[in-house]
Amino acid sequence: MKQEELKRMAAEAAAREVNSGEIVGLGTGSTTYYAIKYLGERTKDEGLGIIGIPTSRATEKIARESGIPLGTFEEYQEIDIAIDGADQVDHRLNLIKGGGGAHVREKIVASTAKRFLVVVDETKVSKELNIPVPVEVLPYATGLVIKRLEAMGATSLLRLSKKDYFISDNGNYVLDADFGTIEEPKKLEQDINRIKGVVDNGIFAGYRPEVYVGTKSGVEVFHF
Repeated sequence: MKQEELKRMAAEAAAREVNSGEIVGLGTGSTTYYAIKYLGERTKDEGLGIIGIPTSRATEKIARESGIPLGTFEEYQEIDIAIDGADQVDHRLNLIKGGGGAHVREKIVASTAKRFLVVVDETKVSKELNIPVPVEVLPYATGLVIKRLEAMGATSLLRLSKKDYFISDNGNYVLDADFGTIEEPKKLEQDINRIKGVVDNGIFAGYRPEVYVGTKSGVEVFHF
């Protein structure tokens, strides 16, 4: 079974948890894409009445094309359920997110959601977090932040786009900081965020997600 099919299975299983009348956080990424498209189908075929809160301009575009009405935090301060992907999930359900550069908004949405559903395929599950951590930084402070991350033991690369530096929807740069195996995700998340010039980073520790994993034998769900 191909990876894209595993992504779709996980995403649609999570999207079936959404009920009419709910405010729904819509994450960013290739797996969440399938959830948004499925919610769009449910909106059309079942009359599902939801309001989506998108985490990126790319997600906003997909949601609008799928026929999902959208709202903002000016209108709604609490989210009933959020669906998002992850770049890696460890055995304690800590996450690394931000491969698409939307982790700051994704963390805001996750922090306000009553339920936080994470959709991944089985290749994203690991015993420990060990991939580079996306760190959104103010352009003014990039050099300073790189030095501070190096002092913490990380090798950092400034993320590039096809033509120039990658710019987040918030107008900032993103560093990918490689710490190797991360023994204490929560502590590292907090330590990175204490660096002046850091907006937020892609470690999601302690968010108590419900993780939907697409496997060759079906969708497995893990939660606290």
